[in-house]
Amino acid sequence: MPHHESKNCPRCQADFECKVGSILACQCSSVFLSISERDYVSARYDDCLCVSCLVEMQTEFSILSHDKKISQYLQH
Repeated sequence: MPHHESKNCPRCQADFECKVGSILACQCSSVFLSISERDYVSARYDDCLCVSCLVEMQTEFSILSHDKKISQYLQH
């Protein structure tokens, strides 16, 4: 039987259900994160985030990456 766990998002404090025993049915599987995006999230949080926070963190990473590229471009 798959294991489901009630969790509290460490970023926004929202309650959600983690389906680690059935990961393809888990809410987080709806958000595709690149390896760099996963590293960005895991460097800041040790536990699962709710899907809303995963999307927000993905956007934050994208903005920061874009800003870094612009900065590097302007320095040359």
